[in-house]
Amino acid sequence: MFEDKERLDREVVAMRVAKELPDGGYVNLGIGIPTLVSNFVSDDSVVFYHSESGVLNCGPLAEEGEQDIDLINAGGQFLQPVPGMAFFSSVDGFAMIRGGHLDVTVLGAHQVSAKGDLANWMLPERGVGNIGGAMDLAAGAKTVIVAMEHTDRQGQSKIVEECTYPITGKECVSLIVTDVAVMQPTAKGLVLLEVAPGWTPEAVQQITQAKLIIPHDLKEYEL
Repeated sequence: MFEDKERLDREVVAMRVAKELPDGGYVNLGIGIPTLVSNFVSDDSVVFYHSESGVLNCGPLAEEGEQDIDLINAGGQFLQPVPGMAFFSSVDGFAMIRGGHLDVTVLGAHQVSAKGDLANWMLPERGVGNIGGAMDLAAGAKTVIVAMEHTDRQGQSKIVEECTYPITGKECVSLIVTDVAVMQPTAKGLVLLEVAPGWTPEAVQQITQAKLIIPHDLKEYEL
């Protein structure tokens, strides 16, 4: 029986994703691990955060005691105010997404396929689902990064050959960052780019339903 190895903390996953955000980029962070990403962007990098709730150029998550009830992200978390931030209606927030003005969105997922299909709005077995801005972001953002745990609470792989949950977007995911690996969906299949410390390609494959392509220049998780 395969013995699971130690997984990386959610904060470490967010830290790895932060390396992918372009300096000067317009970025939308989804609910879950993605909300933590803003806390790990380098002070030398400028990122303009967008929320479909109607905010542009907000700071990272607010510290305890500094919360403003009128300043929240799409997940209802409090944000830090920064000079130059703008407020507008949710309609305008979605227009920015649909107009192709976002460089990156970071989303959570229930499943991601080897070719980059995304399923993150419905859990059929629980009958629970909420589209929110996910479909707009999957279709409108120039780059879609998924940040999530590698397996679900039942230990089932969330990285699959074909999604069995309702699809949010087809072939839209550019990069997958989990608590054990970094992977890139391609037309030829899912390429394993990095593994967490203590993990081997074989160990990652054992908890990944999709077949992994192992390159010669495979690296350890880069932070």
